[in-house]
Amino acid sequence: MSESTSSTDPAQPLTAAEERAWRAFARALVTVPRALDADLERAQNMSLGEYMVLMNLSEACDRSLRMSEIAARGGLSPSRISRVVESLVTEGLVRRDRSAKDGRVQIAVLTDAGFARLRAVYPIHLASVRRNVVDHLDGVDLDALARAAARFAPACPPPTDN
Repeated sequence: MSESTSSTDPAQPLTAAEERAWRAFARALVTVPRALDADLERAQNMSLGEYMVLMNLSEACDRSLRMSEIAARGGLSPSRISRVVESLVTEGLVRRDRSAKDGRVQIAVLTDAGFARLRAVYPIHLASVRRNVVDHLDGVDLDALARAAARFAPACPPPTDN
């Protein structure tokens, strides 16, 4: 087996290249979100989770999403998303509505104040993403990296409250 192929046996030890890739990726999974969060907190008193909720709402039709959809997009548990959204509601950046189609469903809606806040925070987040991620990807095939991440991310379901 070559250094870049994978085995169909899940108990097969990783090759040296696979082990290096996995360990680097695992470290990035922990350290990059912490760095992005710290930069947002320091500069704008906003968590990465709050930023991601505002960003997802800003990109959605009518700037609104079901709470479950926000949780799925962010890879967070429903209770964690509820806490983040509640914080944003308290700040007037998001409002909660009931679905017109199903009154049991909660919808989060980005307010104009929330959109303005996102626009103000965006340059800080962009600079952090560049400094902590993009600037370190010289020579990396970004399209291949994106395709690879898209393939394995769906295999890891978001956490639940169960």
